[in-house]
Amino acid sequence: METVKPPASRPAARSPWVPFLLRRLVGLVAVLVTLVVGTFLIVQLIPGDPARTIAGSNATPERIEQLRTQLGLDQPLWTQFTDYAGGVLRGDLGTSFANGQPVTQIIGDRLPFTAELALIAIVLVLLVSVPFGMAVAVACRGGRRRPLDTGFSAVTALAGAVPEYVLGTVLVLVFAITFTMLPAAGAASVGALVLPVLAISVGPICTMARIVRRETAAVLEQDYLRTARGRRLRAVRLYARHALPNLMTSTLTLGGLILSGLLGGTVVVEIVFAWPGLGTAVVNAITSRDYPVIQGVVLVLGLLATLLNLLVDVVLGLLDPRTLNGKAGSA
Repeated sequence: METVKPPASRPAARSPWVPFLLRRLVGLVAVLVTLVVGTFLIVQLIPGDPARTIAGSNATPERIEQLRTQLGLDQPLWTQFTDYAGGVLRGDLGTSFANGQPVTQIIGDRLPFTAELALIAIVLVLLVSVPFGMAVAVACRGGRRRPLDTGFSAVTALAGAVPEYVLGTVLVLVFAITFTMLPAAGAASVGALVLPVLAISVGPICTMARIVRRETAAVLEQDYLRTARGRRLRAVRLYARHALPNLMTSTLTLGGLILSGLLGGTVVVEIVFAWPGLGTAVVNAITSRDYPVIQGVVLVLGLLATLLNLLVDVVLGLLDPRTLNGKAGSA
């Protein structure tokens, strides 16, 4: 009599988060290596002798030689790179030429101001652009209210194209100089946040709202949403529960790039409003040829942008687990 073997048990399904996080970790390491190499080359790519350029035309040969030793330029290139990379891994970004402070201390003092502006701006962009874009898409569904749709497209395209520093200058002229409603510069009060945050946020709000409007229009034409409308659900439940989760997947995919670019806008706007963040620090460092500070700020800003993209990917994975395997779509 033939013995029947029991069916082989299927291996337990592995969580998609494991390969997802491994891929993102590899990507994070690759970006970090690229940032370290790029910031190292900032000094190496200075035309001529970097020590002479930093010291100025009136520097003595002794001062130039001292700077060469301080920068490690008297060492072989590979030794210079390994010393720099080792310092980055230890959290040692060097010492400022201008005031002798550790670069990590300068960044630590300035980073909270930049983070405050950027985080408030990111929250404002999401809170305004998503409802704004959805509302226009719902109001113009099926080709209705053409003037509203045309006006929305024209205004958001125009406002989104205005550079942050130009918008910041206009805001200072109107609200700080003409009407004296808000402070023009500094970080001495809560009111000083208003104009910089607006200058940073208006462009991303317009761009994100256009993306949300387009994605909402596509979601509204899906069969499942037509069925939901046929059941006469309340508007809040219909759009917040059935439309929003599906349009947020594609919106955040593109929005991650916009929010990362917002960091660059923050750095520029800080100069306009004399905000004591990383943007002001890096401009002062460029003016004074303080290369360790430039290297440190560029490294930190690049890492922050990478972490922000990683956070967006994690949020996408929570909203739509199909994105963990590189697959997404409307339900």
